[in-house]
Amino acid sequence: MEKEKLTELEEICGEDKEVYEALKETMYLDPRKIKMTIDEVEKKAKEFEKEKDLHKARIHYDIAGGLAIYEGNATKVKHFFTKSAKLNPDYPYPIINMPEKAVEKAKEFYAKHLKEKPA
Repeated sequence: MEKEKLTELEEICGEDKEVYEALKETMYLDPRKIKMTIDEVEKKAKEFEKEKDLHKARIHYDIAGGLAIYEGNATKVKHFFTKSAKLNPDYPYPIINMPEKAVEKAKEFYAKHLKEKPA
């Protein structure tokens, strides 16, 4: 029986399955393709929250969190995903408990895969 090939992210995370699961659900493979800045996304999230459109607010906080992962900012990662978790208490955000470790593994992934310009 052939052993299943690991993804690049699985290889980088190694034995740390919790970090892999957290990143698998939150990071972008190429965040450079998102055409808004982290500040613009956060502003939109706050606007949607004020308008009581909690679904769109959560989506925007998730996007901001994904951009924070790319920027390597563990503090913002925790902040944005904590906001998302409050808006969607049914969905666990394990990255909240390990933002530093997750950011470190994401940095390794991005260093390896985002050398050239986005398509």
